Amino acid sequence: MFVREVEFEDINKTLSIYQENEGDVGCVVWDAALVAAKYLERHREKPEKNVVAGCSVVELGAGTGFLGLAAALLGASQVTITDLPEFVHLMEKNIKENRHIIQDQVKAKVLEWGNKEHMDAIDKPKVILVADCIYYEQSLEPLISTLRSISGSHTTILLSYEERTSGNKLHLQKKFFELMDQFFTKTKIPIEDHHEVYSSDEIHLYKFCLK
Repeated sequence: MFVREVEFEDINKTLSIYQENEGDVGCVVWDAALVAAKYLERHREKPEKNVVAGCSVVELGAGTGFLGLAAALLGASQVTITDLPEFVHLMEKNIKENRHIIQDQVKAKVLEWGNKEHMDAIDKPKVILVADCIYYEQSLEPLISTLRSISGSHTTILLSYEERTSGNKLHLQKKFFELMDQFFTKTKIPIEDHHEVYSSDEIHLYKFCLK
């Protein structure tokens, strides 16, 4: 393992995130998660844009848990970071590593997308965070099923993803949005609202709400 430190200059705090040298896609902090976290930091004092302030938050496909930890740092009242069982140890390690700045706001939980028992165990949050999870075709429908299941009428989904053109990635992204459009309204966050340093033309931010 190695540690990646991410500074949040506006609040003078730093998250220390353990990552793994080898393993699945969930073992590292992806750029899309950084862009989402820094968007929240930039707008932390603007209630209409910092959607996590004072809110209950669930992160799906959290991997290292970085984005959920950032949400706690930036004002979320309670955060649940979720992923498959093999990532729980990494999420818990990062919670422990950063407890001195996030207190007891964050907990880690197993949530396999599409698993009814797992979904029923999640209280509907005010905010759902999803970073770079449009990756495998077999996971698209379970992901959307999970988003529908744990969303309430007042839930906002903040989704970030990096646009990729290799293999079937463009097809996956198109299919994801087509499926989401059946159940959710979406708003694209313009790049001028992203953090002035942590932004890229290839990384997109969207907000979704149930129709």
